[in-house]
Amino acid sequence: MAAYIDTNMEIRSYLTFELGEEIFACHVNKLLHILEIPKITDVPGAPGYMKGIINLRGKVLPVIDTKVKMGMPPVEFTKDTCIVVMDIKLDDDSLLVGVLVDRVLEVLEFNDDEILPPPNLGSKYHSEFITGIVNRNDNFIMIIDIDTVFSLDEINFMRSSSDNDIVPEMEENEKSLEENKEE
Repeated sequence: MAAYIDTNMEIRSYLTFELGEEIFACHVNKLLHILEIPKITDVPGAPGYMKGIINLRGKVLPVIDTKVKMGMPPVEFTKDTCIVVMDIKLDDDSLLVGVLVDRVLEVLEFNDDEILPPPNLGSKYHSEFITGIVNRNDNFIMIIDIDTVFSLDEINFMRSSSDNDIVPEMEENEKSLEENKEE
């Protein structure tokens, strides 16, 4: 007997993660990978929220310090810090971005009636990124819309930082660093 899956059913799953003391969630349809922290290469002249770029299977991936972008102190690297690779959409175009988070928690499902409208959060957070709040086990989870976190200019800057293939000089620098470590 074959199982019936309703493909019209709306996915209500969200990846939850910590930024500082707060819990945030992003819809799973934006999530592509969760990575341990590799070597991050600085990009001269990049905005303060852009941590740098990494090599993701031969492609250049811009890495964003999510906390800085949301008006919080920068991410402090710990054993739990990781990069969540997300697909950001702007109009009909998309861009892969690595988003630094303090710790990934779990995937949760939220029913529409659980999601409350975002309160006015004042200047502590950029509340235009927050689309709703869920109260689970006396913890507030702020749902963010990653597509609204970046402006068109910011997306264009990140796109210019992430060509399709890894920059040959970047590969050469990584080889040189490894050779120097061995000596």
